[in-house]
This record gives sequence, C-alpha cells and structure tokens, in this order.
Amino acid sequence: MRLLAFDPFHGAAGDMICGALLSLGADKEQVMRAMSSVVQTPDSEIVNRCGIAAVKVHTRAGPAHRTLEEVLDIVRKAHAPPAVIAQAEHIFIRIAKAEEAVHGTHHVHFHEVGADDAIADVIGSCMAVHLLAPEKIISLPVAVGTGMLTCAHGTFPVPAPATAEILSSGRLLVMSGEHTGEQLTPTGAAILSEFCGEGTPYLPVGIILKTGYGAGSRDDPRSPNVLRAYVMECQGLSEDRVDILETNVDDITGECIGTVLSLVMKEGARDACAVPVLMKKGRPGHLIRVISPAERSGALAEILARELGTLGIRVTPAVHRFIAEREIQEVPVQIHGEEVRFPVKFGYIGDTCYLVKPEYGVAEEYAKTHTIPVRDVLHIVTEAGKKFIRSGESR
Repeated sequence: MRLLAFDPFHGAAGDMICGALLSLGADKEQVMRAMSSVVQTPDSEIVNRCGIAAVKVHTRAGPAHRTLEEVLDIVRKAHAPPAVIAQAEHIFIRIAKAEEAVHGTHHVHFHEVGADDAIADVIGSCMAVHLLAPEKIISLPVAVGTGMLTCAHGTFPVPAPATAEILSSGRLLVMSGEHTGEQLTPTGAAILSEFCGEGTPYLPVGIILKTGYGAGSRDDPRSPNVLRAYVMECQGLSEDRVDILETNVDDITGECIGTVLSLVMKEGARDACAVPVLMKKGRPGHLIRVISPAERSGALAEILARELGTLGIRVTPAVHRFIAEREIQEVPVQIHGEEVRFPVKFGYIGDTCYLVKPEYGVAEEYAKTHTIPVRDVLHIVTEAGKKFIRSGESR
C-alpha cells in the first residue's frame, strides 16, 4: 500500500503543505498551471530553514475579503481535474462552517483564507495529492503553537478561533508545540483535515520511499520552520481505527438481541456480537459489543439504547486494529457438470493470499435450491477459489 504521511511537528500552513508535496515529487509544471489559473505568476524555490533544504511556494498575491460563494466561484474556474476542484470546494466549505460556528452568522466573509494566495495554496495542494495518488493519507500530531495572536477580530490565544473549530470537527491529533505564536493556520488545518480524516500518534510499519519538506515564511535560526512529509510503502496488514461500544442487558430475549445485532450491522457497524455473562445478583445476561467506525459511533449507540432499553453505552474510542487487505471476486465453479459463478472473499498479507472464503449466503441459497448439503458446496467453492488463486487470475 502506498501511503502519504504528514509530520507537522513544526506546524502547517497552506504553502508548507503544497511545498512538501512538490518536494515529494508532484509534477511542478502541472501544479503551477493549476495555481496560475487562480493567481498570477506562482513559483517555488529551494530555501534553507535552519539547515534543512525545503520547497517554498510563492504566490505573490495580495489580501482580499470574499464570501464563500465568491471563493467557490474562483475555485470552480481553476484549470484542474473535477476531483481536484471538488476537494478544494470541500476544504473551503469546511472553513466556512468553522467561521459560521465562531461568528454565529450565515454571511461569513473570509479574511486571510479568502485571499488569492490561500485559494492558490488549496488548489495546488489538492492538485499535488491528485498527482501523487497515494492509497491512504495520515498525519502525525499537529503542533498548533502557544501564546497569543492578533487576528481580524482581536487578540486570541493560539490556536485561532477558526483553526480550533476546524480541528474540533475533524480527527487530527494536536499538541501545543515548542514555539510561541501560530504554527497551524486555518487553511493548513482544513487541508490536513480534508486529506487525512484522522490523525495517528505514530507511523505505521513500512519503508520510507521519499521524504519531502515544505517551508514556511518564517526563518527561525533555532528551529526549522518546515513541514515534513513521507511517501511510504506499507506491507502486511493495514491499519484501521474503530470505537468499541458495549452494554450489559439481562431483560432482553434472544430474538430481540438477534434483531439488534442485524440492525447495527445494517447501519454501518464493522462487527457485532452478544456474549453470555453472569451479572450482579447471579442473574444471567449478555454483553452486547459493537465495533464501529468512529463517525458512526453516536448513531449506533442511539440504536442500542433505543432497541435494548439500556441507559448507558460504554465507549472505548479510537481502538487501533490491524486489518488484512481483502477483495471479493466471482469465481467459476463446476458443480455436477454445471458452471456457476460464486462470490469468494480473498484475504492478503502483502502479496500472499492466506484466506479463501466463499460468501456463505450465496452458497446456502444454491444448496437449498439444488438439495445439496451446504458444507459440500462450501468445500467445492473453496477448492475452486484456491485454484483460482494459483492460476494467477486474482489480482
């Protein structure tokens, strides 16, 4: 798996993200062409930040105050693929929602983030990620800085109000950092939140193929004002983060429990089970456990509370798990002289297939229709799947 990882220990801004991606090898000509469609004569150069060679992006644009629609109108005219424009729109909508939450108004004017340079940095960053085409993007903890800053609405502690709101709506991990002042800008927070979705406290196991550095404007002789990024190749089991929801029940029938487990699976749970337990006062009961994507935890907890009548759902957030790569393919199978195509799940660790598993429901239906023991159908399809793998047709 090809992974893009950001390491914003010294913070992040739009130009630093764009510079880091150019440093990783995103085609400069295509990135600059996309940026030049929204700002005049952008360019980049190699600069030195405390002994680190890094790419500094220059847009040479002045300030501007714009509404969200004015910004989106400029973004939509950019010379870039539709996927790039759509991602850039999402970033500015993310910023607009944060501004509305801070100011309590639906008529928000962007200040710094509505300027031509911010628009160009967003377009350039989205274009660069599109060209690098990683399979997954992660971010290590982001340094926001310390102390106070002066912005358009007065003096505030770091991070800026809009930056804090953007972070609260995302999944990035944050820390204060070692520098006084703003290390993470609203544009930088929005871009990383859109790219990464969530943060991780450590790099996954893998090989670093290339390292890139994007430079900020400040040149601190004591510490490099750079954003580091990596392109990595990760083998073996990939990584995922889930929430675990649990509750104990002792007054629900087995039929109701089965219905609830089916319902949470239908509504987005990764897995669900009921474990027999002995509860207080010697009463038999069940531990209901649901493995949930973080963004679905609230909705699934509501289902558990409503359907089970429980007053409390325990949540263990952001549990790290390893997951194998998997794919489902249609495999041709000969059964009693008839060729039938069955869906089969293949599990991989690296390039090695270690799991061949027929989809049970399809095998069960076929067995019922043809009056064949389902175990026989599963065995035949499994052997056909193994042959399918050996033939090299899979992947």
